Amino acid sequence: MSKKPTTPRPEELNPWDNAAEEYTEQLAQEIVATEPVKPEPAPRPQIEFDLEGLMTDFPTARDLERFVYDQTGHVLNLKGRANKLKYQVAMDVLNGEPVDPVFLGTDNPYLDKAELVPVDDLKPVPPRSAELPPPDDLQNLFVSRFIPHPDPEYRSRGKKVDCLFKKYRNGMISYEILGPLEQQPHGEKIDKFGRIRPEIIRWVDPRTGEQVVVRRDGTLTPIGRNLRALMQKMGVNNSNQWQVWIDREFVNLEGGSLRNPWDLGNEE
Repeated sequence: MSKKPTTPRPEELNPWDNAAEEYTEQLAQEIVATEPVKPEPAPRPQIEFDLEGLMTDFPTARDLERFVYDQTGHVLNLKGRANKLKYQVAMDVLNGEPVDPVFLGTDNPYLDKAELVPVDDLKPVPPRSAELPPPDDLQNLFVSRFIPHPDPEYRSRGKKVDCLFKKYRNGMISYEILGPLEQQPHGEKIDKFGRIRPEIIRWVDPRTGEQVVVRRDGTLTPIGRNLRALMQKMGVNNSNQWQVWIDREFVNLEGGSLRNPWDLGNEE
């Protein structure tokens, strides 16, 4: 009686024998044959929008903009557009189609501008005085952060400003208040939610532009006299800030070794 051939176990195989390859191929085929076949996933239904559905569900541009924002995160600017055009633009965005940037907005459609507190426009910096020499003629400068604020209310609260002093080679001295800029609410109004809010927010802007303190002939402007008196009260050792840091005297560097400190020829 003949024995039925059996498949050798892995530990019985000789790795140097061709039978090992035959066994490996046979084993791989058996494993593939016993693996369950996974069914193909059903295709996801594509979400599509049409004009009729959008026009029925969202009768106003604001409603339409909010829906598109909720669905896609895109901000649209549809107010005032032709009726069919704005729904077509919204449908294109919802369906992932590119749209003209002219229809894209920046403000959150849920933000009601009528309920925002208006803010006054910031005025430009006053022009630089025409009496001053060119900026390139600057000799020295000094910034003080201890000048009282020009606004009476802020000054009464001890607020200070940043003031830049400049001295030019012809002897003229200027000042310029640089800031700070602050917003201040004015008035009161009750909004539709019953909350009290300011009627308007205005800027407290102390900026002056660069103005004259000491004229070319050495005389002082009225503001210049006040600023000099204030800075002379601020001591520096045995002197004051006006003399030490603002109205400084410099040696003329126009000749000899002072013009070129690296030239040692005059020592030879």
